Amino acid sequence: MLLLISCQTTPQAQTTPSTAQPTAVASPSGELSAYPAQLPPLPYEYGALAKVIDAETMKLHHDRHHATYVENLNEALKPQTNLQNRSVEALLRDLNSVPEEIRTKVRDNGGGHLNHTIFWQIMTPDGSGQPTGAIAQAINQTFGSFDNFRKQFNEAGGDRFGSGWVWLVRNPQGQLQLTTTPNQDNPIMNGNFPILGNDVWEHAYYLRYQNRRAEYLDNWWNVVNWQEVNRRFQLASQQ
Repeated sequence: MLLLISCQTTPQAQTTPSTAQPTAVASPSGELSAYPAQLPPLPYEYGALAKVIDAETMKLHHDRHHATYVENLNEALKPQTNLQNRSVEALLRDLNSVPEEIRTKVRDNGGGHLNHTIFWQIMTPDGSGQPTGAIAQAINQTFGSFDNFRKQFNEAGGDRFGSGWVWLVRNPQGQLQLTTTPNQDNPIMNGNFPILGNDVWEHAYYLRYQNRRAEYLDNWWNVVNWQEVNRRFQLASQQ
């Protein structure tokens, strides 16, 4: 079940022409290749986010968990030559076109690959904790203030039962929404564009925080890459 909170039409960001495809949600250069899927390198060292996420967690999260999603997606698509030229995004948007016997595997592992590719990019060692630019204005207009938004985002992430993600998305009506998704589902499966997302699977935080998900959610804002979030917001606004 999706959680939707605080929907208002967002102001149109001032944008410049972009070479990115409008549907590319994980990479500035285009959609993710589904086959062969490739594990992207981290854009920083394992320990670069240590003020919030320890190096061992980052190493396990990237090198084991994300790598496994990539391996499993390639395995599922290896015999499916008719699907191999499609992107991860295209497969997730049209899961009914995927053969039933591999549909769940593609959904879980394609989603895991897409979600984590986004996740690494929207974090930075130089996070300031406070939004800047057009996304700051849009958050204030929709949620009243960044403090209100952060509170609602953290509550949504804390209330997500079991494994999943909490997101700030832009819906097809041009509204900002808070939503959560189960497991490795991505908001594009419901027609939304993911602007900002946090992983609330236990493997994302358990070594340092154990069962204290709320503490992890609160600390996570200190590594958010608002420059990347603004890029994503502008890309979403072009659709």
